[in-house]
Amino acid sequence: MERKSMKRNNLITLIGISMMTLSTFSACAQDHRTNTQRLAQTNAIINNTVLLNNQENLVPISNLNEHQIASVSLGFQNQSTVDSLLNKYTKVTPFSASNYVADTTLDELEDDLKYFNTIIVTISDYDAKNGRYLNFINSIAKSKKVIVSLYGQGTALAAFDNVQSPIIWSSANSVEAAAVVPQIIFGGIAANQKLRNNFSGKYMAGSGFNTVANRLKYTVPEDAGVNSDNLKDIDKIVEEAIKEKAAPGMVVLVAKDGKVIFNKAYGNHTYDTNASQVKVTDIFDLASITKIMATTPTVMRLVEEKKLKLDTNVGAYIPKARTSPMNAINVREVMLHQAGFIPFIPFQNFVKPTDHSQDSTAAFPTKVADGYYIKKGYFNEVMWPKMLNSPIKTRGKYVYSDISMYVMKDIVERISMKPLNQYVAENFYTPLGMQTAGFLPRNRFLASQIVPTEKDTYFRDTLLTGYVHDQGAALVGGVSGHAGLFASANDLAIMYQMLLNKGTYGGQQYLSPETVNMFTVKNSNISRRGLGFDRWDPDTSKEYPSKLASPQTYGHTGYTGTCVWVDPSRGLVYVFLSNRVHPGVSEMLGRLKVRGRIQDVINKAIDLKIQ
Repeated sequence: MERKSMKRNNLITLIGISMMTLSTFSACAQDHRTNTQRLAQTNAIINNTVLLNNQENLVPISNLNEHQIASVSLGFQNQSTVDSLLNKYTKVTPFSASNYVADTTLDELEDDLKYFNTIIVTISDYDAKNGRYLNFINSIAKSKKVIVSLYGQGTALAAFDNVQSPIIWSSANSVEAAAVVPQIIFGGIAANQKLRNNFSGKYMAGSGFNTVANRLKYTVPEDAGVNSDNLKDIDKIVEEAIKEKAAPGMVVLVAKDGKVIFNKAYGNHTYDTNASQVKVTDIFDLASITKIMATTPTVMRLVEEKKLKLDTNVGAYIPKARTSPMNAINVREVMLHQAGFIPFIPFQNFVKPTDHSQDSTAAFPTKVADGYYIKKGYFNEVMWPKMLNSPIKTRGKYVYSDISMYVMKDIVERISMKPLNQYVAENFYTPLGMQTAGFLPRNRFLASQIVPTEKDTYFRDTLLTGYVHDQGAALVGGVSGHAGLFASANDLAIMYQMLLNKGTYGGQQYLSPETVNMFTVKNSNISRRGLGFDRWDPDTSKEYPSKLASPQTYGHTGYTGTCVWVDPSRGLVYVFLSNRVHPGVSEMLGRLKVRGRIQDVINKAIDLKIQ
């Protein structure tokens, strides 16, 4: 009974960590003086933190898909900060020696770590000579990769003379130091210091390894040359938007030069008086951002691998298209929304009472929402024929169409021989450390972690929480090329920092610079579009995506009230998430120009720099 309780506590702790926001490196603190002092303090800690025993280059951790990582607190008082930062980079499951106080050894803890191959141990100088703790470290190091985070006096290093695993020693034992070391472990901060004194026969002056920063850093605006005071208007714009019921809740994230300098949640999940407050870790329905978070990256990879050719016709890849009007359309036209497809088909209007059931059976296997299952073969028998046989009337003109990404999903799944959701998870989301990004979030997360969208009274007759808002995507089971993806702001930032880095992140190359450039630059003579990506509009009267956005800006918006924009000229990744379709569709987000106005506050702050 005690063992079950302990494991349950570990699970509750993990959920709590994944939901919490970090106070120390709060990217929403907007006082320039305070943040300047905080940055100086943090830099002092970084300058007194040394990486040792890194001969095998375990730090920073790379190839995240090969690691099952646990963190173990050996009496460390600031462990919640450590675990919060670690979980910004990948899933890290927390354990604490305090749950095993009844045992004379930590063998039970070691047993609970059997499914993990990488262990991050946190300990202070006060406990460095604890024989129980040292025996545990030496024991697990025999079969697993271990990284030791040591905080406090350098004299404690002598206790680790027999430890061969990497040690990151910080002379500070504080909550600020607890926010620095995890970022060194994952490459958010570079290690570049040496020991200045002799602490033992092994740890001598001059010892230390250097690393490079290759993932996002979580810090204050001043660290990227931005004055926090110049970002205050973000709060005002969001408060106005919520007051005007543009959406009940929002999250804004800003990354500048690879540093997350602003990440703040506003409002509530719904307008109910007892609704949950929005957290920065909450998961949103991204709507059409799916096009550039799932389908387009898959196309990019397959084009780079020479498995997909942009100038080959659709019929060459889709057998059923060969006798349809779309046969001769080439892939490039589809990606540019110049194929002549109609904008969308209201598939929900064609559903007959006999097409769906309240219960899941062999005849009705596809879940659309709670209490709503569509019949087997509905896509192939009803939806796909309507798309294949829809007339091509505007070929060569720019007509934005969701059908384009239904088509591209089918093409990339045929070439990769994998479902789209599986392909993007394996090739992008998991190795990048993205924990929330994916389709069908109710299969992986609690409903309380997902921000609801519409109270659907005309189709599914339910509040949509974790089920895709888009009706067509819902009828295919929640995984589509144009909609269906859910994610937190942090995951969007990771993906688009990778693209801003020209395809590199965490020491891995996901796409070549040439491929990133090919897809994200303007590709059309008749529209602003890139291949799959939306872009800055040269018609400045439209002020799209914002008045001050540079001509290099690329990204996309989503119908549910979302956007992500990258501005290479400013080193900027801007993420905005909301649920403007709750409880019904609101046009206020657009009327108030919320997304663009926030983007321009950011643009101005970056351009002004610190005065």
